[in-house]
Amino acid sequence: MEKAEDLLAEIKKLEKELVEELQQKEQQFFYKIKDRKVHFEEEAKAYHKTLATSLHTYIFNASFANMMTAPIVWACFPPALLLDLFISFYQFSCFRIYGIPTVKRSDYIVIDRHTLRYLNAIEKLNCIYCGYFNGLIAYIQEIAGRTEQYWCPIKHAKKLKTMHNQYPKFLEFGDGDKYHQNLQRLRQDLKNIKRRTG
Repeated sequence: MEKAEDLLAEIKKLEKELVEELQQKEQQFFYKIKDRKVHFEEEAKAYHKTLATSLHTYIFNASFANMMTAPIVWACFPPALLLDLFISFYQFSCFRIYGIPTVKRSDYIVIDRHTLRYLNAIEKLNCIYCGYFNGLIAYIQEIAGRTEQYWCPIKHAKKLKTMHNQYPKFLEFGDGDKYHQNLQRLRQDLKNIKRRTG
C-alpha cells in the first residue's frame, strides 16, 4: 500500500508540473486567465480572425464520411444530458447522506475553446460538444470512484487500463482480513477529500 501511495504522490507532483508547463503557454500565445475566463490580447484576436475557415469552405471541403456520421455523433448528446442530470442528482442526494464531499462539476466540465476566433461556428460547436462530453465522463468517473471507495474499495485482480483517483487507496484483491479491518477507515477517508478550487 505504501509503494502505491508513493507512486500516487509522484503522479500528482508530475501533474502539477504539467499544469505549470501548460500555463507558460499563456505568454507564448498572448492570453491570460482571469476569473476562470480566457482573455486574449487584441492583436492576437485580430490575427486569429484571419485564420478562420469560412463556413462555406468548411462544409464544401468536409469529407462525405464526416457528413454522414455527424448525426450519429450528435445523437449521443441527449443521453449525455440525461446522464448528467441523474448523476448530479445522485451525488447531491446520496453523497450528503454518506458524508462524502460532492464533486465540483465545473472542475471537470470546461467549455472555453468556443472563444477561439480561428474556429468557425461549426468548429466552435464541435469544441463545445467535446469539452462537455469528455468533461462529463471525467466528472462521472470521479463520482463513481468516490462511490466505489464507499461501497467496494477492493482492487481488481485483472490489470486496469486506467483508474480513478481513489483506486490506489483500495485494498488488495483477496485480502479479506484487511477489507473488514479497513472498510470504515476508507469510508472515513472520503470525508477528508477537499474540493478542488478552480
